[in-house]
Amino acid sequence: MKKVFVEAYKSKEKEVLEIIDNFDYQGNEIGNQDRNTIKTFTFYNEVLNVKAFKIPNIFNQIAYKFLRKSKAQRSFEYANKLISLSVGTPKPIAYLEQTTSLLFKRSFYISEHLECDLTYRELTKQFDYPNYDPILRAFTRFTYSLHEKGIHFLDHSPGNTLIRKEGEEYKFYLVDLNRMNFGNLDFETRIKNFSRLTIHKSMVEVMSDEYAKVSGYDYAKVFNLMWKETCDFQERFHRKKRLKKKLKFWKKN
Repeated sequence: MKKVFVEAYKSKEKEVLEIIDNFDYQGNEIGNQDRNTIKTFTFYNEVLNVKAFKIPNIFNQIAYKFLRKSKAQRSFEYANKLISLSVGTPKPIAYLEQTTSLLFKRSFYISEHLECDLTYRELTKQFDYPNYDPILRAFTRFTYSLHEKGIHFLDHSPGNTLIRKEGEEYKFYLVDLNRMNFGNLDFETRIKNFSRLTIHKSMVEVMSDEYAKVSGYDYAKVFNLMWKETCDFQERFHRKKRLKKKLKFWKKN
């Protein structure tokens, strides 16, 4: 097993490995378990969040063994990079990879477990949430700050930003980090980054307004592209969903 720890946790490696050894039988499951398994574990005076990525298909087992970084490794490295750029994310602790001589098997990413008041998803459902407009605008400014720092968070979707009220301010923390690019972002890439967040035009209007204010771009230009990209994403999403439904029907028959 490949094991990489941040310096502060190297002295606790044995105890962390015991969690991995007992992962299938202990811990508390959280979140959606469809693709990967996420559990929390009490660890000394804190709670750890352990994400076990499912074993990839045979082609990716070869690719991750010889050609590509694993999702666990990318999550760990991107978390450290975000922290170096003063971007909120749960504190990274370690990543571990189980392999054979020829194939990649299971991998784990371990971080602190961060309690939050809400995620962006609640904003898409609870329009009477206290301080709704200030939170949505603060989230938009947070996204703008990511873009200014050259961070393209490819999984910028409703469940992947934790929101915490700290004092009188709202702070934002990114999770599910394994897909990111870094570098200068052009206007189209910046605005397209909002496309997976909501289906509600009213939210797009607010985000467009705030992004235009902080960036200096023309509001109409921002809104027209953001709404177009939102609609295009929804069309692709539902088309893919319909196709999957047809494939399942064919398999059953």
